[in-house]
Amino acid sequence: MTNRKRILAVLNYETYDRMPVVHFGFWVETLAKWAREGHITEEQAKEWTDGNAYDREISALLGFDFGYYCTVAPKCCIYPAFEREVIEECPDGSRKERNASGVIELVRDGVTSIPAEIDHLLKGRPQWEEHYKHRLQFTPERITKCKVKTDAETIQWDEGGLDFLKNDDREYFLGLYCGSLFGEIRNVLGVTGASYMFAEDDALFTEMIDTWGELCYQCAKAALESGAIFDYAHFWEDICFKNGPLIIPSVFDEKVGPHYKRITDLVKSHGIKIISLDCDGWIDALIPTWINNGVNTMFPIEVGTWDASIAPWREQYGKQIRGVGGMNKTAFAQDQAAIDAEIERLRPLVDLGGYVPCPDHRIAPDAEWDNVRYYCDRMREVFG
Repeated sequence: MTNRKRILAVLNYETYDRMPVVHFGFWVETLAKWAREGHITEEQAKEWTDGNAYDREISALLGFDFGYYCTVAPKCCIYPAFEREVIEECPDGSRKERNASGVIELVRDGVTSIPAEIDHLLKGRPQWEEHYKHRLQFTPERITKCKVKTDAETIQWDEGGLDFLKNDDREYFLGLYCGSLFGEIRNVLGVTGASYMFAEDDALFTEMIDTWGELCYQCAKAALESGAIFDYAHFWEDICFKNGPLIIPSVFDEKVGPHYKRITDLVKSHGIKIISLDCDGWIDALIPTWINNGVNTMFPIEVGTWDASIAPWREQYGKQIRGVGGMNKTAFAQDQAAIDAEIERLRPLVDLGGYVPCPDHRIAPDAEWDNVRYYCDRMREVFG
């Protein structure tokens, strides 16, 4: 049984021979540390991205079957992106830089956390019309110029990538990225800006959501109508924090929900059954919108300080909800006893069916190589 067939069997509540051992990638600092320690090469550390050949090499060395987050991603985003530019050099050595989304960030060399957002180009209708709206219209180039990660290399869609995607004999799990219906808007406006936009200019707020939703739909439609074969569809949002959503749930349901429904109906019409969504934080208040509009798999189920788990969701929504994630990756920084305890905590969750354990985000720099290897070995012993 291939790993591709294993994970589909688990998520579809079908019979499988063993649980696939999957991950959600690594911090670049983690890979740099492991390269210094001699576990991987510098080339592997520097060239790694989700799903590429180096990802598969590192996965094999650790004992993972594959990384879950491997998708073909049409350019359902700001395109062309803004050119990164330095706006101001600060006396303390930091810099104010405009990023690819037009957001002004405070950047300091050597700092690995997310840069602080200090200003946003998009503040209202004038900036939307001048700088953003034309960057969010569908063109065929958004598909033909996207990248496809094959067994050996990354190639462009219109230079052999489509032929690879039409072949249904591949052995690894590959998804279609369907975009973000609010997370990207949160990015360009900021949390405060998005909140004020909803309160002060509801028409523009709605137009932005509808524009992004239409772009995501057209990108997914073009990809699916090409004849490409995908195992799952996947969205990204990251619109929750440790205390809950960064948008009013009823507003999200009213304005964003219909776009999810339209896209999930489309992918289902092409035979795709697993539709997953990546959202960090405490997501419980938004799950009804996702479930009611066709999303059925939550990822990465961050354990966090709020103890996220698929168990209460299964009680509430039944088998219509699946999950990938929920393994508390902080155990990798501890010892084998902590890893054993974490795997034991996962046992009853796996027994529920429709659930694949996975570290609940990128494996962090405090993770010890031998601990991660031990986890992979134990996962095969326990769930083999």
